[in-house]
Amino acid sequence: MGFAKKITGFIALLLLTCILIPLASPIEAQASIPTRRMLRIGLNYGTGAVPSANLVNGVGSGFEFGFYDANLVFTPVTSTTETRISIMIDHNMQWNPGAEFSGQYFSVGTGAPAAGSVAIGFIHWRISGGHTTLASAQTQLAGIPDGFIRYSAGNAAPFTPMYGNYTSDGAANAARRSTSHSRDAGTARTIVVTAMGTNRVLFEFDNGLNTSLIFGVRPMNNARPSTHFRGEQYFGGFRFERRDSAALTVVSIVGLEDYVQGVVPYEMSPNWPLEALKAQAICARTYALSQLGKHNTAHGFDLCNTMDCQVYRGRNNASTNSNTAVTDTAGMVVTHNGNLCQTFYVSSHGGGSDNNENIWAGTPLPYLRGVLDNYEDRVASLISNYNWTITISQADITQRVRAAGHTGASTISTLRVSQYSPTGNVISVIARDTNGREYTFSRRAGLQALFGATPLRSQRFNIGAVTWQPGSSLFVNMPAQSINLSEYIAISGTGTSTISGPLVAIDGSGALRDVVGGGAGTTSGTATGPVNGNFIVTGRGWGHSLGMSQWGAYSQALHFGRTAEQIIQHYFTGVQITKT
Repeated sequence: MGFAKKITGFIALLLLTCILIPLASPIEAQASIPTRRMLRIGLNYGTGAVPSANLVNGVGSGFEFGFYDANLVFTPVTSTTETRISIMIDHNMQWNPGAEFSGQYFSVGTGAPAAGSVAIGFIHWRISGGHTTLASAQTQLAGIPDGFIRYSAGNAAPFTPMYGNYTSDGAANAARRSTSHSRDAGTARTIVVTAMGTNRVLFEFDNGLNTSLIFGVRPMNNARPSTHFRGEQYFGGFRFERRDSAALTVVSIVGLEDYVQGVVPYEMSPNWPLEALKAQAICARTYALSQLGKHNTAHGFDLCNTMDCQVYRGRNNASTNSNTAVTDTAGMVVTHNGNLCQTFYVSSHGGGSDNNENIWAGTPLPYLRGVLDNYEDRVASLISNYNWTITISQADITQRVRAAGHTGASTISTLRVSQYSPTGNVISVIARDTNGREYTFSRRAGLQALFGATPLRSQRFNIGAVTWQPGSSLFVNMPAQSINLSEYIAISGTGTSTISGPLVAIDGSGALRDVVGGGAGTTSGTATGPVNGNFIVTGRGWGHSLGMSQWGAYSQALHFGRTAEQIIQHYFTGVQITKT
């Protein structure tokens, strides 16, 4: 009922006064925003950790090896002029040739590599004890063609001269050059660096049994260097860790703006309108700063490079347009009352976003309020899988109800949407079994448990086969009751005229609000049984229904001439764009 009063009052304000006001986009002073501008982005980690990784200079003249401190400032230890290197675990390793960036070393454990293959062995000879300086260790290596330095972190004399790499004791013993040399097989934390595709060791790093080693590599030269890793080009450096002893965790160490340049063209098409890309850049930058340390406990970095955080793959997909979007918005973030926002975004809303507490249980955030959104309707024909349907058997639904902890449930006979949000999204569904018992599934996690995480693309759906209509409507009372507005008409002194652009009105609190349609379709909320043994769910949109719609941003920029600031202020309530 409160929503009905608010909406009808909103319509009256528009029709009686016809106030059309451009949205402001204030730039405010920095407030409560992290100062760190170097980020740790996980590229390979956990089950995706790798036995080896290749780095190839894109722009650079070799590589420096050293450490990143707690502030991500790099301290070099040694270097190489090799422009193609491999970093790997200290096992018996065999090179598997491939394309320029896809060749790799793989572990054969303590077994022997294939005859005739390029192999790196884990057995070495140590010439002497450690040295306090790199220069003195290198002096002892003079004239030894297969010599290299091992750096042991934390030791008072960390530089140890070494030579050779052998895959068996027999081969190692045959190559020993002095009885004073000691056999050394490294530890479960040793990392080896070679010239890529060869068995020539350039450097070793050993942190003993410490699981928190920090070994960094960055390209050399004074220009802005770049590096190819797994076919993608990155600015900044890399950190390698053997957190699980068996494989390498690979982390990109990158500046904030370079990171955003590597996010924007993968989260949004780099050829989309500039203002949409700028909105994406501001959201990506803000999200990164608001999530620093998200994966620190589990993996030792800030953010991952997948959709769990933001997709980050370096520079390959960047365009002039996407880079301009980042540079034009450099340092801009989204704030609410001086606090950094969590700027979530999705592919499409299907007609309306929602309050964060309706999606994920938790404290309501004032800037993550649901907004009606029919901008997507203008471009719906371009959006892949915008309209979707799930067909799920009665038996599967019953099994899912039982798997959710309701082990005593009999066969599920009906499903009913029991609660809608004011913007027309589903908050909860009740499953009723043949014994009359009811089970409620709420919010994103509960609804995905009932229908499946992958097929349930959004919380904007109906139970039953329903044809969705364009969102040219404003909701009154319930989502099913709407005022259809195919176009907006204004009355002026000379007659009437059609208003084609977005409308903004002043609400009861004095805030500026967009006036847009809803697009909730037919949502009866009645109990629905299976048809031919199957339940049908029809919906629109793709994503968690929070924050910015990327396709909505595209439409606003292309068809309505809206700026990045206006786009953001439509999707995030009461926010400011702050320049850091």
